Amino acid sequence: METPVFEEFDPASDCECSGCAVRRRAEAAAVSSPGPARPAARALALAAAAGTVLGAGHSVPAVAVAHAPARPGLPVDDEPPDTPQGEKAPLHGPAGKPERPGAPAVVAVPATTRAEIINRANKWVAAEVPYSMTKYWSDGYRQDCSGFVSMAWNLPRNEWTGSLPTFGVRTTKGALEPGDILLFHNPSNPENGSHVVVFGGWADSTHTYYLAYEQTRPYTRKLSTPYAYWSNSDRYLAYRYKGLAEGAAGEPGPAAPADPGGSDGKSSRFPGAGYFGPGANNAHVTRLGRLLVERGGARFYRTGPGPRWSDADRLATQAFQRAQGWSGAGADGLPGPTTWSYLVGKRGRDIPAGSPGSTTPDPSSHGVPGYPGRALFRPGADNVHVTRLGQQLVRKGFGAHYTKGPGPRWGEADRRNVEAFQRAQGWRGGAADGYPGPETWRRLFS
Repeated sequence: METPVFEEFDPASDCECSGCAVRRRAEAAAVSSPGPARPAARALALAAAAGTVLGAGHSVPAVAVAHAPARPGLPVDDEPPDTPQGEKAPLHGPAGKPERPGAPAVVAVPATTRAEIINRANKWVAAEVPYSMTKYWSDGYRQDCSGFVSMAWNLPRNEWTGSLPTFGVRTTKGALEPGDILLFHNPSNPENGSHVVVFGGWADSTHTYYLAYEQTRPYTRKLSTPYAYWSNSDRYLAYRYKGLAEGAAGEPGPAAPADPGGSDGKSSRFPGAGYFGPGANNAHVTRLGRLLVERGGARFYRTGPGPRWSDADRLATQAFQRAQGWSGAGADGLPGPTTWSYLVGKRGRDIPAGSPGSTTPDPSSHGVPGYPGRALFRPGADNVHVTRLGQQLVRKGFGAHYTKGPGPRWGEADRRNVEAFQRAQGWRGGAADGYPGPETWRRLFS
């Protein structure tokens, strides 16, 4: 029997923009014309911590997912990201030519490390690679969920949810580590719900939520996600990449040089990018904060470093990076291997003395006073700037979508209120996507 071929698919929305209207008319014409019947597209709208924008400036309402675990402090009216669902379609290679369905499986399993997997995933997150079932990013990988995992695992070609398990070994929830994947492949009907994400580390001490790296609409993201996923949670399986240089769980990897330890007596090895960022909650975040305090970052913390990633951790990390003379992506406020080695080894320059307000303005502010940058208003964000934004929206008369709050955790209510304010300015399309940019911020607080 021929192996079914899978690609993710997003349903059309009821957006009023001209592009979506043209697409709906084209689809209607295709349905009415004679020819082979096309499988009906299935779409799931799921409840969650943060909603997703599909395309430019339109959203899809969602319904609650009964099995999603409750999370303390998470607004119950928040909506989850929409998960692309697939239908049967040819799997195209980077050259745009369909591969033969019976082509032999790729057997090469290139060696890589967990840190390299997370770093590759972060590159797509930082680049905000748009979701597509047919397009390929500059690195040659298809811009859908299975193409994203193929890229993160550094596989020699684009795989799909039915073939990815051949490159991994089954593991358990308790043994999950950053760089593993959680995969749901529906063999009886691959177009119904199949999806895959990269595990980036636990987001809470109860192992109820984890940081998921995934390719979905509108672009690549990392988001605190209920285990194992928003939908079909009991059908996701955990896999560990076969080609890990450090070896599989319980097996010794290649000999590594002795770890001299950091200035605090603990291991100097970088734990991985997946342990830091919005939604992270672990001992590595606490250690990072303490190392930053030792290097002059105490003023950024009001209550002292803790295990839950916060805006204070980002600002203190960014201040340390800038003290070394780094800029751009090198001073994004997220620790990488170099930042970590400088901190644990007591290398480089300390954070200059002064008040938080006297530090160099963040380039992401675009010169707009008070604007903290787009990164603080994304799914998974939890900071004082989200609260401040919500309070100002209410003052301006654009708080209709709040059922409670506003609060520090970014949610769908925040996005819809921002979208309403943007549309009131006469903006449409991508200019009214519900995410505050510098001009939205300037007008809102002027």
